[in-house]
Amino acid sequence: MCGFTVTYQRFIKKNMNDRGRFGSKLGVVLASAGSAVGLGNIWRFPTEVGQNGGAAFILVYIVFVLFLALPVMVSEFVIGRSSGSNIVHAFRKLAPSKWWMTIGFMGVLGGFLVLSFYSVVAGWTMKYTVDAALHRISGTDPANAFDGFVTDTWEPLFYMGLFLLLTHLVVIKGIKGGIERYSKLMMPLLLLIIVILVGCSLSMPGSAEGIRFLLKPDFSKVTPHVVLSAMGQAFFSLSVGIGCLATYASYFDKDMNLAGSALNICAIDTLVAVISGFIIFPAVFSVEGVQADAGAGLVFITLPHVFSSAFSQIPLVGYVFSLLFYLLLLLAALTSSISMHEICTAFVSEHYNIARKYSATLVTLVYLVLGTACSLSFGPWKDCTLAGMTVFGWFDFATAMFIMPVGGIFISLFAGWCLKRKLLTDQLTNGGTLQVKGLRVLIFLIRWVAPLGVGMVFLNEVAKHFN
Repeated sequence: MCGFTVTYQRFIKKNMNDRGRFGSKLGVVLASAGSAVGLGNIWRFPTEVGQNGGAAFILVYIVFVLFLALPVMVSEFVIGRSSGSNIVHAFRKLAPSKWWMTIGFMGVLGGFLVLSFYSVVAGWTMKYTVDAALHRISGTDPANAFDGFVTDTWEPLFYMGLFLLLTHLVVIKGIKGGIERYSKLMMPLLLLIIVILVGCSLSMPGSAEGIRFLLKPDFSKVTPHVVLSAMGQAFFSLSVGIGCLATYASYFDKDMNLAGSALNICAIDTLVAVISGFIIFPAVFSVEGVQADAGAGLVFITLPHVFSSAFSQIPLVGYVFSLLFYLLLLLAALTSSISMHEICTAFVSEHYNIARKYSATLVTLVYLVLGTACSLSFGPWKDCTLAGMTVFGWFDFATAMFIMPVGGIFISLFAGWCLKRKLLTDQLTNGGTLQVKGLRVLIFLIRWVAPLGVGMVFLNEVAKHFN
């Protein structure tokens, strides 16, 4: 019995010490950028741009990416790499008080909630990818087809489960063999598809009108509300505030340029978001009478109208366009879901001393249960509401309204005020071996601008909800 105990303890020690690391700087950037690039980049951002001043909104958005989202991202990187632990244990190691672990636990909770409802929407994209591949997009009534699908009991659950299985198969293989390996495959493929789709969209009749709609600056629409919306979009688009980037940073090598990597990730995320507008709006404006609706209406109802029109005119172009577009959505959803899964997998593995394959399996099962509740809230459970919101609505509300902004505030406050100044500086300069231009400005942004800015987003969202 004693021999078994010693063997088990050695296994646990080996499992805890062998956390794995990213194998290359390119892998770090692609995996972290994949975490940031998600469904919101492809359907929400272009619609925000079109409705809120076009190019004017883009300029405001870029300002907030640089002065708000980037400092919070760097804060997560500093916390993650300096601790070498999951988000909860990071605060336990670095914080002067155990109270700070609450922020870590809140991040883990956010990871569970976000991927639970995100996997439902990702399942929709998988279903539409399959339909596009089987030439089932054209010839149907998109609105009725979408409503019939999401209100069904079993089909959405099947695709949600299939999506979570794909996520699980990547995470279970670890950092270098799973997350990094598949990020190096998926992110270049995602960018290639974007380039092809832009070419297809710009070649469609009426594309010039779509470009004008997207990029014509209208500064009269840039109200205080729009400014705060741009701030919120910049913050939430980059997946900051719940610890997924801190978790990734715990696998970084000591020579990784944290500030430079954060800047590259922000650039990729913004580029994907802006270019997505060049895919959607030229295509939408090529079909007379089609409106550029937001969210699910744009992706699952409006665009199928566009694809049907393209099918009727040039069948091969319509088929390729629809298939590549939904494949793009699926890849974007998958790269983001992997990072959300990793927050919880890393925590369960290290907090409860469970090997990665078992902790990842346990986390996936929890996602299946919670995701099932979110999916059914569109069908059999749609009348089961609390304060007017379904399970899906509550999960979305809790993360977007509370967990992410509050987490972002305290993460930046912790990095800027609770960490020793020397530790913060050493992490940003790699022990003084790296020259970081604007280091003092970056630290000022972390300590002052980011907490105040995210606080404004939080208060704005609270005010909108209760008005």
